[in-house]
Amino acid sequence: MSNDQTYDLIIVGGGPGGLSAGIYAMRAALKTVLIEKGIAGGQVTMSDEVENYPGFEHTSGAELSMQFVQHAESYGLEMRNQEVTEIEPGLDGHKVHLDDGQVLQAHAVIIASGGSPRKLGIPGEDDYYGKGVSYCAVCDGFFFRDKTVIVVGGGDTAAEEALYLAKLARKVYIAHRRDELRASKILQKRVLDDCKIEVLWNTVLTEILADDTGVVGVQLKDTLSAEERKLDVDGVFVFIGFEPNNQIVPAGIRKNADGYVMTTENCETAISGIYAIGDLREKTFRQIVISAADGAVAALASAHHVEMRKGSPDFCEAPADLLA
Repeated sequence: MSNDQTYDLIIVGGGPGGLSAGIYAMRAALKTVLIEKGIAGGQVTMSDEVENYPGFEHTSGAELSMQFVQHAESYGLEMRNQEVTEIEPGLDGHKVHLDDGQVLQAHAVIIASGGSPRKLGIPGEDDYYGKGVSYCAVCDGFFFRDKTVIVVGGGDTAAEEALYLAKLARKVYIAHRRDELRASKILQKRVLDDCKIEVLWNTVLTEILADDTGVVGVQLKDTLSAEERKLDVDGVFVFIGFEPNNQIVPAGIRKNADGYVMTTENCETAISGIYAIGDLREKTFRQIVISAADGAVAALASAHHVEMRKGSPDFCEAPADLLA
């Protein structure tokens, strides 16, 4: 394999974790490439507001992502906009297959493939995706100015997106299957204080209703009484969590029952030299700062792994100007 296809470290995924890993890898003088099939920055680019990342009292997800990318680029990190189709572990290095047929090789691989929005799995959801059904308020909220929408979920993301939609929509409903939101206390207060937001407690969606123009309503069910009713809405925004993008995780790497990769404290998987970070990795909390920390840890661990694999050079050649 040619030298231009061989690296010390390959990072798969360009979210906060992957970009953080790239920064630390370049500082450790590792020959590194980051491969991202979409937009660098990952899911955070879809966040309207980020208020809990240290050093940024108030910023947008897109702005924070831009800062990550610019920081990584300042160190000369190579970034490719391609899709990884397979990661092939090996004793003499790990191979990473790309969608154009190229095969790269590295001593270490960090998988930072993140997660995808979890779906409700109800009639109408797939049929009307993009026609009133959305998983990103920042992306699609503009199309629902002065309209009525419903947000599904009760966590931080659902609360944040509902607050964002309340700036645009005429009315925002939140459907939550329990009698209390799971969001942080500060977000709960903002939601409950917003006059344009109404929380539908103990409520689930059973069907999304539509006509030729798109979504026109939802069928609701009370989780306590089992009573059903129809609610007229123009849009449905689903925020019920994420599922790990583990399709390219090699066989032999342990995953928990939910599909999240199990790792050591250093983010290393069951295969030496392959690391999993961010929303792909099994953990209790999922925050931008934690993903970034994962990236730093995995990159430092990768540097140690690469050093052990390559060993010390047999001789040290001083620059010519020092020998003059």
